[in-house]
Amino acid sequence: MAAIGGHPYWPSDLELPGFVPQQLSPLQLVVPLIGTSLLVIAVVWLVSGHVLSTARSGKLSKADRLLMCWWAITGLTHLIIEASLLFTPNYLTKENPSFFDEIWKEYSKADSRHATGDTTTTAVEVIAVFLQGPLSLLAVYAIASRKSYNYILQFSVSMSHLYSMLIFYITAYLDGMNFCASPFYFWTYFVGANSPWVVIPTLIAIRSWKLISQASQSCKVNQD
Repeated sequence: MAAIGGHPYWPSDLELPGFVPQQLSPLQLVVPLIGTSLLVIAVVWLVSGHVLSTARSGKLSKADRLLMCWWAITGLTHLIIEASLLFTPNYLTKENPSFFDEIWKEYSKADSRHATGDTTTTAVEVIAVFLQGPLSLLAVYAIASRKSYNYILQFSVSMSHLYSMLIFYITAYLDGMNFCASPFYFWTYFVGANSPWVVIPTLIAIRSWKLISQASQSCKVNQD
């Protein structure tokens, strides 16, 4: 239901000239997203467990295979979903919106900074699309190929995600957290949908740091 300003976003008096109401329901958006994500995870899991185990020496561990799934999902999210926001800034006013336009209309109910083209959130998305997205897919390759830079890359990209999320949340707090249409959208989208990019990168960074430290200690022992 549209609010005072003719849109469902907060604050209700936000001016969004030419706004075209959302055509797809949340269920019509969430189900395909979850289904596609599960398909990507299944493909990466199967390929990493069967094809790569015969093409490379030895099998990848379950942890590495799970990490490949994570980085694949992350990279594709940045390069497809978030890129659509950068390259279609007029998504609120399109008469024939795409599926991704509808996704951003729905998500903007949790954070209207995307609807207004806020410079901070735009900058975070630019970093995600042009830096974190490609590097996430490179991490998939690095794990599969057992590259020497594997853990350093994962640590760096994980820290990059944590930095972006800190900027994302801290700026929202400093600006008064006045962007969310309701508590439901706050907890479901603003917190829930973004929390994996806080929790999982933290765990990956810790794991990578430990493995890098172990490798460094082994080198020192061998030199001695």
